[in-house]
Amino acid sequence: MPSSPDVVVVGAGPAGSAAAYWLARYGHSVTVIEKKGFPREKTCGDGLTPRSIYQLSEMGFDFDVGGFHKVTGLRSYAGDDLMIELAWPEHSKYPNWGGVIRRMDLDGRVATLAEKQGAVVRQRTEASPLIEAGHLAGVNLSSNGDRETLTPKAVVIADGSMTRFGRAMGTHRRRDYPMGLAARGYFSSPRSDDGFMESQLDIRDSNGNSMPGYGWVFPLGDGTVNVGVGLLSTFRQWKSVNTSDMMAAYVDSAPGYWGLSHATALSEPRGGKLSMALSVGPYAGSNWVLVGDAVGAINPWNGEGIAYAYETGRMAADHIHQALASDDLSLLRRYSQDLEDTYGLYYRMARIFVKAIGYPQVMWTLAHVGLRSRPLMEWVLKVMSNLLEAEDRHIGERAYAMLERIVRVVP
Repeated sequence: MPSSPDVVVVGAGPAGSAAAYWLARYGHSVTVIEKKGFPREKTCGDGLTPRSIYQLSEMGFDFDVGGFHKVTGLRSYAGDDLMIELAWPEHSKYPNWGGVIRRMDLDGRVATLAEKQGAVVRQRTEASPLIEAGHLAGVNLSSNGDRETLTPKAVVIADGSMTRFGRAMGTHRRRDYPMGLAARGYFSSPRSDDGFMESQLDIRDSNGNSMPGYGWVFPLGDGTVNVGVGLLSTFRQWKSVNTSDMMAAYVDSAPGYWGLSHATALSEPRGGKLSMALSVGPYAGSNWVLVGDAVGAINPWNGEGIAYAYETGRMAADHIHQALASDDLSLLRRYSQDLEDTYGLYYRMARIFVKAIGYPQVMWTLAHVGLRSRPLMEWVLKVMSNLLEAEDRHIGERAYAMLERIVRVVP
């Protein structure tokens, strides 16, 4: 193995492992640097939509292994009186099923897929940039007191939403873009084999006030469920919200068949902030790219991050491969344009949507009106899960215009 690989990937989460998998498959030497060791716990809902399933299938993931629970759709509530169950839609590209699996199990398995393609994964190793004259000249490594410097041709920055490596390269988050705030915990449940993910669209705080967010219960199929709440920064008082209290209120109000209570809690709530809508940039430099949570790729419509981590990791691998094959790193600029072409309109719509539901009365109205119409909710599921067909782009453009009108009339 050469002392310095073609590409160093900083972070072995979904985005980093996907980038490493595809780069190694293209024949490049790749070293992945992971600060922690597998298995390691991550704050996440553990849910996989059809977009995630598609990317995992492309990498040869074995869904028959233990720990993966298949789900066929989404059950949504608004209050105690409105409920609808929706199957994942049929699609020309994506499967009509999803799943739930702990990130503690998932991430290590995907990193192993990258290793099988030839990537080297170095765990419990810290990476920091070697910057010379404003240029990323190398990657400094530190592990158990040992230090080393690699000088790859390109670097994939995939170290999560905090992206210390990225910040050292001058990246920053746009403050005018939405941010999510979420918390989750694990509970034992008699209904952990449920075939649906579940979301509560009319979530309340402990005083009964409507909140611009949602709660979820995702069944793991092993006697446990992942339970959590999400809140958006477009809510004016979001900084004063305690997500642990918000989650406790949700657990108290969740449908009784889940059997949720303080007594069935298996872990303390874990929370974190979620950078969304490609809010972190620049997306690429002269010899580096941002992917996954490091670029803020989380979908504001539904808080999903895993699918977009796999997708941006794969997109980055494609552009790095083309740049290295052409011996022209300036081609990395095309990655930024690819992100805009792929997600630009969709995320602009999402930013308008989350601004609108930042007003609790708007969120309440949309949830209670929407759940009374199955055709409308089937369309909403396609939009929020980003499962519209390519030929439906004109529908998205009309929805964009409609959302703009909604935002103009809210107080």
